[in-house]
Amino acid sequence: MTSKASAPSLPPLSRRSNFDPRQVPVLGVDSHLMAVPAASLQPAALRQRFATPPVWLPEVLAEPRLLDRMPMHASVLLPIVMRERPTVLLTERTMHLSTHSGQIAFPGGKVDEADVDSAATALREAQEEVGLESDFVQVLGMLPHYETVSSFIITPVVALVQPGFTLTPNAHEVADVFEVPLEFLMNPAHHQRHVMEWEGVRREWFSMPYQDRMAQRFIWGATAGILRNFYRLLSA
Repeated sequence: MTSKASAPSLPPLSRRSNFDPRQVPVLGVDSHLMAVPAASLQPAALRQRFATPPVWLPEVLAEPRLLDRMPMHASVLLPIVMRERPTVLLTERTMHLSTHSGQIAFPGGKVDEADVDSAATALREAQEEVGLESDFVQVLGMLPHYETVSSFIITPVVALVQPGFTLTPNAHEVADVFEVPLEFLMNPAHHQRHVMEWEGVRREWFSMPYQDRMAQRFIWGATAGILRNFYRLLSA
């Protein structure tokens, strides 16, 4: 899943009107891998992990590119809310957006010329998308770039978020905002592998379906791939 591959110019799977990733068969579940211990998910341990990172390898670096256009740089915020049990704040994108509509995503977007670095992009986009003020956010560090099928080169920015914030989601971009326990996402027993071929192109991805009180949150694609890399960092 880490190899880069050339591909014909095709619309992303997520823009096919009849495509539902939930219907793609599960190739396997990684329940044989160890979950990240709860103590390693606490704020002090996360700060230490980024301050003195171990030798580790990301598992997913690039998806087969399905759009014939120049790559665009973007940043996303991987916001870990410091609750008694830490959570990850995620969004559900609105259905009318041109890319990744309806998908579960991190707050984030394209780099602006005025952004001084990747962290600035992620913080600005989080404020614009969901109203998360930077005063509540402490950036810990970055994960490796992740290249998507839609030709975005994403820099994931991992950060701690102090509770007490008030969110004001941008209704044009965000249909919902919710939180998922970090320990759920860092347990490979919840990491499903999918594979399919479309127009001669083999696609593989992870999913991490999570059921909360409102709905089943089907986390897949780039969001799941970035979370899988985060798991690899924390479990190294």
